[in-house]
Amino acid sequence: MKKIITLIITTLIISCNSNEKNMNISGNIDGLKKGALYLQTEKDSMVVNLDSVYLRGGGNYKLSTNIEEPDIYYLYLDKEDGDSLNDIIAFFGNKGEIEINTRLTTFDSSYEISGSRNSDLFQEYNSIMRQYNSQNLDLLEIFYNSQIENNQKKIDSVNLELEKLIRKKYLYTLNFSITNANNEISPYITVSQIPDANIDLLKMIYDTLPYNIKDSKYGKILKEITID
Repeated sequence: MKKIITLIITTLIISCNSNEKNMNISGNIDGLKKGALYLQTEKDSMVVNLDSVYLRGGGNYKLSTNIEEPDIYYLYLDKEDGDSLNDIIAFFGNKGEIEINTRLTTFDSSYEISGSRNSDLFQEYNSIMRQYNSQNLDLLEIFYNSQIENNQKKIDSVNLELEKLIRKKYLYTLNFSITNANNEISPYITVSQIPDANIDLLKMIYDTLPYNIKDSKYGKILKEITID
């Protein structure tokens, strides 16, 4: 009888554990009164919902799913206001506990994340890119005003500054991928931001990756695009 009871208990424990997810995300959306929050990913160029929760009366949430390896995931907030702008947070998910806290009014720009080294690096990269993009917009404004004024000297000067900025972004991305070769974010940034770079540079980045990163999803994609 004791053996039967022990077997039943063991079976129940195994059954419960099989329902546990290996990536668990929790946090708070400050200022949210009600809305739906979705955990999403991309499969075959389509957005797929992995988990969701409807929030009412507060912004605390928990979401979970099973993953095979670190990859890009999204938190999509449907505020039920008909405005879908600035409602998506892209992050690099991994197995374990991840905490993402943010504010309702600046959902996609003020979030803080812990529990994911790749996401820390992703935020760092995106922060620098936002600075470059801001500079790019400022230069474009000057460029268009110079065209209206028919100021060719100014147009030529701005064109040179735009070219320098493009090179800065390119070199920063290249250096970022090499510096962070021990993380899955490295080949992801390479294949998503500079896939058309010189083949020798792409091979150089690939060669800096340790075996486990070469064997990751984006490591394999990088290998494919480096094949002549």
